Amino acid sequence: MNPFLFYFELGLNHVLDPKGLDHFYFLIVLTVPFTLFRWRSLLILVSLFTLGHTLSLWVAYEGWVRLPDAWIEFLIPITILATCLPLLFAKHPQKAAMRNPQWTGMLTVLFGLIHGLGFARYFKQIILEEDAYSGLLSFALGVETAQLIVVVLVLLVSYLFTNLLRVSPKKWLLLVGAIIATLAAEMSISNWPL
Repeated sequence: MNPFLFYFELGLNHVLDPKGLDHFYFLIVLTVPFTLFRWRSLLILVSLFTLGHTLSLWVAYEGWVRLPDAWIEFLIPITILATCLPLLFAKHPQKAAMRNPQWTGMLTVLFGLIHGLGFARYFKQIILEEDAYSGLLSFALGVETAQLIVVVLVLLVSYLFTNLLRVSPKKWLLLVGAIIATLAAEMSISNWPL
């Protein structure tokens, strides 16, 4: 198989794999406050997440960072819980992400770094040395493509609920935030590192 396609497909599957829902949950709560009309701001955040994810894979591959897997597996659902907080507690959750775009962007990169570290050990085991940088780029493109697929689906589902089924946007965000926060809390408890 062509190395580009192999790593690209690996990136796609990393996000879309039903056994690894943490990435999917994070994308849902990142996306749901946005509308189709604010897609540019959302695209920037999604790309910042991919940047953080890719940077952590790179530094882990180079051996510059090594954190205990148990802590990374615990921190991943914590990032999801943190992303749920504006949906649950902000007075205007749809505006919360854009009130301070620099802060939101930095947090998104940080969360991408943490999520990438969760995959770094496996990635380091399968990547061939001669494919390291091109494979990492192909993988990142696969991740970004899969994330855009998820984002479009979430935007469409949100539109269906808020515009066609007439669920109030605030209730919709509260419902999605509560469901994902509950799932992330269960993941955090089951991944407690101590």
